[in-house]
Amino acid sequence: MAGPEPENPPTLSPAVLVLDQPVTRAEVERLCERLSALARRAGPGPVTVDVGGVGRPDLAVVEALARLRLTAGRLGCRIQLRNARGELRRLLAWTGLDEALAAPAASGGVLGAERGGEAEQREEALGVEEGVEPGDPAP
Repeated sequence: MAGPEPENPPTLSPAVLVLDQPVTRAEVERLCERLSALARRAGPGPVTVDVGGVGRPDLAVVEALARLRLTAGRLGCRIQLRNARGELRRLLAWTGLDEALAAPAASGGVLGAERGGEAEQREEALGVEEGVEPGDPAP
């Protein structure tokens, strides 16, 4: 006598949030709400943000991506970008967000990040903080 068949757990599909043009500052809160809903439904793992339809990126797109990253972090997950093209990649690198926003492994990992390098003359290396002692003269 066979018992009931085991119940198959529901298959979770990858969470994908699609950004299309135009992304404005007014839409950022709504995008964060959509990301929250997707992350809760999809369970653990990253939420993919497809930026292929953004067109010509601007700082409003960068702000939206930064806020989406913060929202994902608060939810205990992360975001990864899909279809990030040259101009957006350069803009993210220029703002310092290229390392914070990871791309899927299939498209090369982090968005064009170049690690290492040397500090320019008279500049501190990145990640180095100078301590100040009481009584030190101002530079």
